[in-house]
Amino acid sequence: MVRKEIYVYLLAYNLLRSLMWVAGTTYGSPPLRLSLQGTRHHLGNFIPELLAATSTQRERIYRTLLKVIAHKSVPLRPGRSEPRVRKRRPKSYPLMKQPRSVLRNQLQTA
Repeated sequence: MVRKEIYVYLLAYNLLRSLMWVAGTTYGSPPLRLSLQGTRHHLGNFIPELLAATSTQRERIYRTLLKVIAHKSVPLRPGRSEPRVRKRRPKSYPLMKQPRSVLRNQLQTA
């Protein structure tokens, strides 16, 4: 079942990327600069309209969806590389190696 779930996620990802590719090439935007999450959001908003529409309306709604996706591009952000460091320092407390009830009893008797 885990494999099936992974395959479904990969299928959904590829479908979104192909929708971004069609939108980018149709309306002259670079497809790699379009927002994946924006595409997912817009597709979710357009699905009820696509399901309720007739075939001629569906083509018009699909073209509108492509136009909306193509106009939501991610801005170019050069020099965005972050160092791989840990922000938080480890705590100086010892690890819990006994059950919490035993430790509470030790604190109360001390």
